[in-house]
Amino acid sequence: MDCPSVLLIYTGGTIGMIENPETGALESFNFDELLKNVPELRRFNCRISSYQFDPPIDSSDMEPALWAKIVKIINYNYDYFDGFVILHGTDTMAYTASALSFMLENLAKPVILTGSQLPIGTLRTDGKENLITAIEIAAAKHPDGTPIVPEVCIFFENELMRGNRTTKINAENFNAFRSFNYPALAKAGIHIRYDAHLIRRPDPSRPLKPHYLFDTNVVVLTLFPGIRESIVNSVLHVSGLKAVVLKTFGSGNAPQKEWLIRQLTEATERGIVIVNITQCQRGIVEMQRYGTGLQLLQAGVISGYDSTPECAVTKLMFLLGHELPPAEVRRLMNSNLAGEITKDE
Repeated sequence: MDCPSVLLIYTGGTIGMIENPETGALESFNFDELLKNVPELRRFNCRISSYQFDPPIDSSDMEPALWAKIVKIINYNYDYFDGFVILHGTDTMAYTASALSFMLENLAKPVILTGSQLPIGTLRTDGKENLITAIEIAAAKHPDGTPIVPEVCIFFENELMRGNRTTKINAENFNAFRSFNYPALAKAGIHIRYDAHLIRRPDPSRPLKPHYLFDTNVVVLTLFPGIRESIVNSVLHVSGLKAVVLKTFGSGNAPQKEWLIRQLTEATERGIVIVNITQCQRGIVEMQRYGTGLQLLQAGVISGYDSTPECAVTKLMFLLGHELPPAEVRRLMNSNLAGEITKDE
């Protein structure tokens, strides 16, 4: 009875593929055969069950309806397992991890996403190490029986990162993900060393509250030197648009163009929520720092602080899905809901 239990949820991706010996093509294998491909799992003092998407989903096809399916699987099995490992393609893993961090409100168990750059059936695969360590983390408990990492994370290439802080940075090397603005929660070497003060602590008196609603009327607008008013005007007048992630320069700066500020001001007055995040991989938006940022603040643009693009997009879609008024969406975008932004309270 003391043996921890972990549910593997295979959504798709490179990690769950093997090479067809006749055609050489990569094909998904049945996860009932998981122990044949990863016999090391037999050595775990852990009960491992699996759920497989049928058919498997290429991560490029991941979308909110499938995020909702993952949440339903976790919610249905929440009382039966100590932790969850989601096997997922790398291309949109950071989006899924960010979305789940908001959808699984009051989460008190580990939900660890992982994958690989090479199929698990290949000789040099990174998939086995990622999978084995992710399971160990999902099953890990303190001496009092509480989970060590009760939040949504990505484990990849020896680092455990908060899910809504990650972004994919490499399409070729094994270190595919990075958390630029928040330290790793744990590092795996000979031992897995957890940084306890960085890990979120849930309120044990609050039950898991799953969410399923999303509104995808969101767009990402990246500023660049020479951007034309006609382009910005077209984006800000897309039918049904409710929110914009505005990727600006440096610490949140934009060109000092009268037409740009007018377009942004008119959009915010129409109720469109515009969130400012930096194009830089590391750093935080500080619109009060320079006049080129202050003009955006005066136009009604709000700070995204040090949000990743993946987090800003999914958080907006999550909040808009609950049909909140623009003022409340702006307030919550400036609130730290799941450890996604660095903000002095």
